[in-house]
Amino acid sequence: MKKCAKIALITGGSRGLGRNAALSLSGKGINTIITYLKNKDEADAVVREIGKNGSEGAALQLDVSDSSTFRVFSLGLHSLLQDKWDRDKIDFLINNAGFGMTAPIAGTTEEQFDSLFNVHFKGVFFLTQTILPMIADQGGIINFSSGLTRFCIPGYGAYASMKGAVETFTKYLAKELGQRGIRANVIAPGAIDTDFNKAALETHPEMRGFIASQTALGRMGEPDDIGGVVAALCTDELAWINAQRIEASGGMFL
Repeated sequence: MKKCAKIALITGGSRGLGRNAALSLSGKGINTIITYLKNKDEADAVVREIGKNGSEGAALQLDVSDSSTFRVFSLGLHSLLQDKWDRDKIDFLINNAGFGMTAPIAGTTEEQFDSLFNVHFKGVFFLTQTILPMIADQGGIINFSSGLTRFCIPGYGAYASMKGAVETFTKYLAKELGQRGIRANVIAPGAIDTDFNKAALETHPEMRGFIASQTALGRMGEPDDIGGVVAALCTDELAWINAQRIEASGGMFL
């Protein structure tokens, strides 16, 4: 059975930025486990693409919004690691899973707030807590934030607040895990043309042109612009980067 030097776990890796990150990691020889919520076929397709890149992949089902399932998930992860790689630890945890929701602060319901909170902060916090014993020393954690914690667009108050909490959480992870050599960083994408923004872009097609006009590099972001940043943070060359918010936005709203 083949052993690997590095293994990454990416939540929400069956599509969008998570899929792109998984493929970027596999291109660097990092074996990658992705999680999916419902669409197993999509996840299996990503695993096959990882294989075509010369690395090994696997997919596990996970509902990031339900922290009561995390213990069972960790047992399944442990079994997978043992069976496939004869290991009991991963090297990198990448908390990517999420969804978009827009509503003005005055119109945000408690149900909307709770759904965002459960996925974007509570899920990140307690999944990380659950997986911590399974992250190898000298490994890394990458959390996803958003450019919306730096600039403000009406309708994203609740979402951006969750991401602000993730940014603070990441600094505390870096501080508390430093003795194990585990580093923690945040990637904050700008506007990216993925399913995440599909509804907003379909409702307001003029947004693409506006975003391009407000971005120094003159276009809206693509998933390929983010996956490489994730992969780079999992290399030895960037091993001294820690507790940082790295915005990958092409220079939005400068």
